[in-house]
Amino acid sequence: MGFKELKNKKWFKVMTNMYVLVLTIFVIWMVFFDTNSLMIHLELRNEVKKLEKQKEFLKGEINKDKEILEKLSDKSELEKFAREKFYMKKENEEIFLIEYEDSLKTKKNE
Repeated sequence: MGFKELKNKKWFKVMTNMYVLVLTIFVIWMVFFDTNSLMIHLELRNEVKKLEKQKEFLKGEINKDKEILEKLSDKSELEKFAREKFYMKKENEEIFLIEYEDSLKTKKNE
């Protein structure tokens, strides 16, 4: 099959058309090489989705913190929080911490 026979084929005539060649080069350039290429758009879309998930998570954390702050505005709740989290005590008061064996860090549990 020589070049003349190949030149007479219909698909060869279509593929060697100047408009098809330019359009093919343009599409390849836009998909892979351009600064606003399709690949970059896909990466950015994935990053935006990830950031939106993080935003929703952080909004939930903010709401939890607001609830805690509202609770801590009451003096008795503030005292309860300080006693439970920071083991604070009043003067002349003794505190006993009870730890169960399975909650202690040992080499077996780690």
